[in-house]
Amino acid sequence: MGKYPPPDTLPGEPSRAVLRAGTPLFRVHSTHRDPTAYNTRRTHPFYYGGRFDSTPFDPYGYLYVGFGVGAAVSEVLLRSLPFDGGHGPRLLPRVAFERRSLSFLRLAADIEVVSLMGGADLAAVAQDAWLVHTEGADYPQTRDWGHWIRRQTKSWAQGFVWPSKREPADRVAVLFDDRGETPLLEPAGAAPVDFGTEEGEHWLNGVLAPYRTQTAPRPPRRNEEF
Repeated sequence: MGKYPPPDTLPGEPSRAVLRAGTPLFRVHSTHRDPTAYNTRRTHPFYYGGRFDSTPFDPYGYLYVGFGVGAAVSEVLLRSLPFDGGHGPRLLPRVAFERRSLSFLRLAADIEVVSLMGGADLAAVAQDAWLVHTEGADYPQTRDWGHWIRRQTKSWAQGFVWPSKREPADRVAVLFDDRGETPLLEPAGAAPVDFGTEEGEHWLNGVLAPYRTQTAPRPPRRNEEF
């Protein structure tokens, strides 16, 4: 279990992975946000937030992407959504998706990232699977580790890549806006899918079905309650 403070120095050489220009990527984001815009909000160091978010201790723009639609959707929408032991599908609360969209993107240039894909990669940064598999209660610690890894890999590392926790057959990545001069992402051509529309919700349910999940039904209107 890797829940301990980062060491003073690296125990090995961090593993580098090159992600090639044109690589398709998928992003679930707030519908009002530009699909390629970085999140510049600094997460509180000790509460809420994501695995490798920026904080006041290390301010940077960041965004999360999946290498497949399933990874992108499940990493954002299926967090802390347990199975109840029954045979029915999980219900995804409407508040979790109605103001979100999925965008189809691709890398605009080759980029170099820290690989956290395997045991040797994690050991090179003094960690184990805890760093990429632990749940939200430990995210203040994973953010601290992310800041430490960024310091050890300045200035070449433009992000991290690791196996998706909720779709282990695929990968996810976080990208940083303060490493490299050219835009890292561009739209891939297809229009974003707005989950807040009837068509977008239907599309989302098609993605969620293999994960035994569906969107919760709309609440009845007042004049339909009786």
